[in-house]
Amino acid sequence: MNTPIVRLYAFILLLFATLVYFTSKWTVFDADELADKDSNRRPLIEQQQIPRGTITTSDGVLIAESVPAGRGRRPVFVRRYPQGALFGHPVGYSFVDVGNSGIEESENDLLIGEENEFATLIDELRDRQPEGADITLTLDAEAQRLATQLLQNAVTDPGSPGAALVAIEPKTGAVRVMASVPGYDPNEVRTDAGFERLSTAPNSPLFSRATQATYPPGSTMKVVTAAAALDSGEFEPDSVLDASSPIDISGVPLENDGGRSFGQIDMTTALTFSVNTYWAQVGEELGTETMVKYMERFGFYEDPELDLPGDEMAASGVINEKGKLVKEDFDVGRVAIGQGGAEGQARATPMQMAEVAAAIANDGTLMRPTFLQQARDPDGRVIEELDPEEQSKVISKEAADQLTQMMQKVTEEGTAAGLSVDGVSFAGKTGTAEIRLEDRTNQPWFIAFAPTDDPQIAVAATVERCQGCFGGDTAGPIATAVMENLLGK
Repeated sequence: MNTPIVRLYAFILLLFATLVYFTSKWTVFDADELADKDSNRRPLIEQQQIPRGTITTSDGVLIAESVPAGRGRRPVFVRRYPQGALFGHPVGYSFVDVGNSGIEESENDLLIGEENEFATLIDELRDRQPEGADITLTLDAEAQRLATQLLQNAVTDPGSPGAALVAIEPKTGAVRVMASVPGYDPNEVRTDAGFERLSTAPNSPLFSRATQATYPPGSTMKVVTAAAALDSGEFEPDSVLDASSPIDISGVPLENDGGRSFGQIDMTTALTFSVNTYWAQVGEELGTETMVKYMERFGFYEDPELDLPGDEMAASGVINEKGKLVKEDFDVGRVAIGQGGAEGQARATPMQMAEVAAAIANDGTLMRPTFLQQARDPDGRVIEELDPEEQSKVISKEAADQLTQMMQKVTEEGTAAGLSVDGVSFAGKTGTAEIRLEDRTNQPWFIAFAPTDDPQIAVAATVERCQGCFGGDTAGPIATAVMENLLGK
């Protein structure tokens, strides 16, 4: 046979095989990856022909629905958000021009009916238009509205651009409130122009302070340190240390608030009055490895295991000046009190600190957080519902009980003594991270759970860069008001 003809034939076969490979790669092997690309709008366009399921709160308030925007046998459906900005951050949006976000993205398969493959197949055989499942969230509309209003009131002070609050049921992981201000109305995101306007607006309203912002946790971090100290067996509630002020931590003097010296005090007293020099010594005695181990048990160093898209959550932990999470070579004494330096600063999201409170409230066990209460298919059948799942065993029940009693002392006699929750006993911890000393700009925090003897709700609240604000008088009243509302249901 003629050699050039053979070579030409082989070359043509090679071209054909290459064509088959790349065609198969995109249409078969990488079909899911292609469908998930942000620039690929075809799945979204197809989904607009499906009436997405409704999204409703646990107390029956409609958050999202699909309305027809056209005529004919197969009209296009457009998403509408009756509550406006109230649930913008957790629920997100779903529009052809800008894509999906929030719960609209994380629960997309349920909302367009793809979770029920059998029903989808039957619909196709019957030539019936597929429909999405209706979702009921764990969020409570009344408590969400209250939290949003109180946070909004707090950020009206000069220099306070934002605030956030998260409330969780300790026993189930159900997220009852997730509020972040400033918020945004998802109805305004419908077009590229609307999205661009919100993307460039002052104080970043599209940015969720509840899950994406990491702040210095201040003295609320002492709860994590106390958990590590008690559970490791290195300390007891009556362990005594010299809490004079100042003392050297990592070779640099550290003072208590106002320079107050406490002398010989036990751990319970140190938490009650938030004594820096005591807890910094505890951190140094525990060491970096132990502190990091317990932080990881609480969920630090990873995104929360919450049903939100990964790019809408941030990991808490010790973060250096380059913005990287670090697990060694930092000032463990200062991290133990919610501070740090260039080599590593304690940073946490409100979501993470709510999980800290929830884990202690639940006998030391952290439940996986969730928004999904129930999902029903178009025929009314329940196809998914809340099924509490353990995320990690953080500390022993004994350690959790000890820490609960210590945190109750904080609310009875200590830095949170001026707060109350409708007459029930509760456990809490204040935090005030100093941001700028020259103009008294602080990051006030409060974490808590109630009632102490049978915790039903855990909460974390914080306000950004608030001038002259402290955890007990700024974040505390917001958190306790929301707890009261939820406990009254």
